[in-house]
Amino acid sequence: MSTNQKKLRWGLIGASDIAETRMIPAINALPDSVVHSVVSGNFAHAQSYAARNAIPKAHEDLESFLTDADLDVVYISSTNEKHREQALAAIGAGKPVLCEKPLALNLTDAREMVSAAASAGLPFGTNHHLRCAATHRTLRRLVQEGTIGQPLAVRMFHAVYLPPRLQGWRLDNPEAGGGVTLDITVHDADTLHFVLGVHAEEVVAQSVSQGLGRRGLEDAIMGVIRFDTQILAQFHDAFTIPHTPTGLEIHGTEGSLIATDVMTQEPVGRIVLRRGNEETEIDPGPRENLYSFAVRHFNDAARGKDAPAATGEDGIRSLALALAAVESVKTGKRVKVQYEA
Repeated sequence: MSTNQKKLRWGLIGASDIAETRMIPAINALPDSVVHSVVSGNFAHAQSYAARNAIPKAHEDLESFLTDADLDVVYISSTNEKHREQALAAIGAGKPVLCEKPLALNLTDAREMVSAAASAGLPFGTNHHLRCAATHRTLRRLVQEGTIGQPLAVRMFHAVYLPPRLQGWRLDNPEAGGGVTLDITVHDADTLHFVLGVHAEEVVAQSVSQGLGRRGLEDAIMGVIRFDTQILAQFHDAFTIPHTPTGLEIHGTEGSLIATDVMTQEPVGRIVLRRGNEETEIDPGPRENLYSFAVRHFNDAARGKDAPAATGEDGIRSLALALAAVESVKTGKRVKVQYEA
């Protein structure tokens, strides 16, 4: 890979909605990167997708995509069961990889992907967008500075309505890792790890299908996480709730941080610090597009100047917590979070 040219040339594995609506605009908006190619198992789809998004090259097989001498960086947004094979192929071709969450359907595969990149000396990132938000970075800073004293409890509301254009495999394909837990709870996990700086010890959860999930897939889940610092966090994730804001509340010994409309892809939301009956609105500062933030940091990582906004290790940790929630639903028991192999 040459990283000395003015623009890093990104290739997309998967002609997906997230790439089209978020990542392509973010990559192309930055001065040092451009979308160069796309590959899909459906070549006609790859061609129409490339034409619609002004992508110079469309491929129908991974080999021709990866052997393109002009390809510098790979972004994977295929369905979850394909991530391992595609990531390992890209790493084998010497390409830095930014992979969508969840990294894989099990921890063994996720760890293999991250280990392979480390052995090859290549950057590997997980596309956890929420930690790229100014609101979440501000919450992390305030917690670290002791603004609310010792954190005691968290309430997270990440229940949304899945847009019709996305109501496909997430609702009816368990083999691809569908269901709300691996789609949304995995983001909660990364957000909690990032903002609180703690490790989860165990999870207990229940899930249901409220009309959208099929073939045994859950479209709503609630649960409680216990962290190693004895923080308790409750979470509500859903594809079925159209009318409520999202939110993240962190309650401590000296105050509470109440953030509303922040569990979103947009650079929006409000933070209030509450002590007793007094409320102070916190300005999170400049609000950069979340995906531009992620791409900017990954471009620097590809040039050896920085680390990805969310690393492969971060992706493993978020997957570990989400899988513990899945196991708790299955067994009806509290389940320990297995970060390590």
